Amino acid sequence: MKALMTLLAAVGVLAGGAGPATAAEGLTWRECYDGLRCSEVLVPADWTRPVGGTRIAVPLLKIPAREQKAGVLLLNPGGPGSSIPNFAFPGYRDQFADLAARFDVVVFDPRGMGVACPSPNPAPLSSPVSEPAHREYAAANGRFAVDCAEAMGAYRGRLNARQVAHDMDAVRRALGERRLNYFGNSYGTVYGQSYAELFGHRVGRMYLDSVLDHTRRDPAEWARAGAVAAENNLHRMARWCAADAGCALHGKDVIAVWDRVLSMPGVEMSAVLRWAAARIGNDKGWPALATGLAQLEAGDTTAITPRPGPSDVGLARTAFCADFPFPGDFSTVKRVEDRLRAAAPRLGWAAAPWRVSGHCSGVPEVGLNPPAALSAMPNVLVANGEHDPLTPAEHGRRVAAQLGGAYLPAEGNHGLYLNDNACVRGHVHRYFLAGELPAPDARCGTPV
Repeated sequence: MKALMTLLAAVGVLAGGAGPATAAEGLTWRECYDGLRCSEVLVPADWTRPVGGTRIAVPLLKIPAREQKAGVLLLNPGGPGSSIPNFAFPGYRDQFADLAARFDVVVFDPRGMGVACPSPNPAPLSSPVSEPAHREYAAANGRFAVDCAEAMGAYRGRLNARQVAHDMDAVRRALGERRLNYFGNSYGTVYGQSYAELFGHRVGRMYLDSVLDHTRRDPAEWARAGAVAAENNLHRMARWCAADAGCALHGKDVIAVWDRVLSMPGVEMSAVLRWAAARIGNDKGWPALATGLAQLEAGDTTAITPRPGPSDVGLARTAFCADFPFPGDFSTVKRVEDRLRAAAPRLGWAAAPWRVSGHCSGVPEVGLNPPAALSAMPNVLVANGEHDPLTPAEHGRRVAAQLGGAYLPAEGNHGLYLNDNACVRGHVHRYFLAGELPAPDARCGTPV
């Protein structure tokens, strides 16, 4: 999923009354971020008990339509995370400028994504997974939940996509829209799938980009396509390197170099896998990846030396694990890893999307919303990058087939529209403006 900048906005938990409007009251917009508009809508903290309980504020941002307005488009850029603060940066908001020519583009931050916990989430497990490391990781996830209980407050057990879909419908009502037009990117597609299942009769047009499949319960099968995509990317990189004299490993067998590096004394295999897995999903990262491998082969481990980064004190993992509550016991985790290793033995097994191998071990199992089949809801447009290991193309095809929508295959990686794929953007604009879906044989880019 496209990494969002780690800026957090405070999201208030309110008892009701003053401040943000309820869905029935409409919205009051105020200026923010140099010419944009911000607001909030109050919703029940728990949609399974919507009357009389605590209310929470869902943050909204609007980019007003510049020309004759064609409608309102609700958008979530993914994460899960808080994206609204990123609109302070012109380069970030520019991604949505074409849509905002004719639409009021309304961005929402999912519930709870502005919470900052007092201690950070534990670092993800390294590959291969060992039982002692898994045991400590699971315990650390449990400690994180305890430490964050006060900050989490009313959000505990209420962060799943089903709750968020109800929030989206409350936003629709507050906007005064009879039907919801929606653009979900990356994790925003999980919210789109839930909205389609719960409120399909209220969907106008829906575009899902870089779909994360929320219909398959078997963790190994769910992760297999991403692992294979990462493995294929390693071989694609090798072919590029053989053809491009600018590659640091040009003239060498890249796969043989990879194998040698992983077996070199003094080189930590898990560190190499973690470093490469973070870069293999984007073709633009190949030159740096090849340079790093050349350095490692020469005995220089600078490339894989950890660098300080911001602490992850948010609830993204908690929300993800509510939607994808895969088994977290060590024996199951190891079986999943072994199955992925059989399918993608060099790198893909360790680049499994969302660290499925034990990612949620120890996270409290409350407010779960496990994957489930979708009902048909035609007139949806879905596109995934054919070389994206994070949200693999198979995920998009599977969701499009269940919805009965149109699937647009595209050469590319993650976040096709937001990364300026001109062909995809053209199809998306025609779809939202005129309802025109791509032809059944349409494709963006030539297979490589």
